[in-house]
Amino acid sequence: MGPLAGVRVLDLTAVILGPFATQILASMGAEIIKIETPDGDNMRDVGPMRNPKMGHIFLQANRGKKSIVLDLKDPASKQAAVDIAKTVDVFISNIRPQALDRLGLGYEDLKKVNDKIIYVSCSGFGLDGPYADKPAYDDLIQGAAGVPWLMQQYGIHEPRYAPTTLGDRVTGLHSVYAVTSALYAREKTGKGQHIIVPMFESITQFILGDHLGGESFIPPIGKSGYARLLSPSRKPYATQDGYISILIYNDKHWKSFFEAIGQPERLKEEIFCTHVNRANNIDQVYQEVESIMRTKTTAQWHKLLDQFDLPNQSMNSIDDLINDEHLKSKSFIYTENHPSEGQIRVMKSPVSWSETPAKEDLSPAPALGQHTAEILRGLGYAEDAIETLIRTGTKK
Repeated sequence: MGPLAGVRVLDLTAVILGPFATQILASMGAEIIKIETPDGDNMRDVGPMRNPKMGHIFLQANRGKKSIVLDLKDPASKQAAVDIAKTVDVFISNIRPQALDRLGLGYEDLKKVNDKIIYVSCSGFGLDGPYADKPAYDDLIQGAAGVPWLMQQYGIHEPRYAPTTLGDRVTGLHSVYAVTSALYAREKTGKGQHIIVPMFESITQFILGDHLGGESFIPPIGKSGYARLLSPSRKPYATQDGYISILIYNDKHWKSFFEAIGQPERLKEEIFCTHVNRANNIDQVYQEVESIMRTKTTAQWHKLLDQFDLPNQSMNSIDDLINDEHLKSKSFIYTENHPSEGQIRVMKSPVSWSETPAKEDLSPAPALGQHTAEILRGLGYAEDAIETLIRTGTKK
């Protein structure tokens, strides 16, 4: 059933941030009712896909949800959204709060019909401050939070975004714990509340936690940045026949590493003898290891490093991940039979609970508006009212 069994969520999110968050809530057992526009979530149209409106990212981020299509500019459809909100524990949206206020779906509006509602606004920059009205997308937030600048410091010729939706997914995780902690608080106080989860602040906290550096102190005692993470030589090492990921970090690791390669005396060298010295000479340290790694094959290094209990791992591609022996042993990536898309790969929740295990039998990602009639019937709508709503912009 999952730790959130019995929790009902009205999901007015699209693209990645919000759907990623509500996908996690679904895996925890919550019932998710997803409102979509007549055109559907934008990610429905991002391929590859077998059928229209069923893009691969949408399929991954929207399992376990029910889809109802409502044109919220239509008064009857907006009223249907309000009627659903009356029945839920949580409302979550990544539409700008100002826009929801104009629609009559802001926190104060829904609080009037459901005074215990937990209302979560996943916004770009919060509700005030000079950026409050700015649009926010993952690329923009990465840029504003310094990710491309860091990539350039890392040695890339031009600034680059991280090749994953870093801002969306970090903020999505903040949204999940915001929901669960608010549910706990409501159990204690009986009160709902309005929660703001801003992308810019979320990813900034993520970045500055590593990279404030000397700017942590007033006055500064050095420049910003964590030198080890920014070293251009921090990368998978080339071997004789491929690449390997290895991290030789503490004193024990370095002693074992030099013993493994038959050069224990090197631990006495100035750049290796203490953690402080290694940190101060991190580029040279990594370059020395890089030259050593070229002397054996990847398999030889795995065997030797494992023998000396040194942290190492393969450098996997996406195809390698799909076939990874550890993930296979956990059945983490498995096959789902989707009613319209056929066999697709999906993933389990990475988290496990001893008493309230995650809900793994999630329903497949829904077709656009698949549950419109079902949801409206559950609210007590008459069949003629349902048909009228469908004609004015919804789809079965």
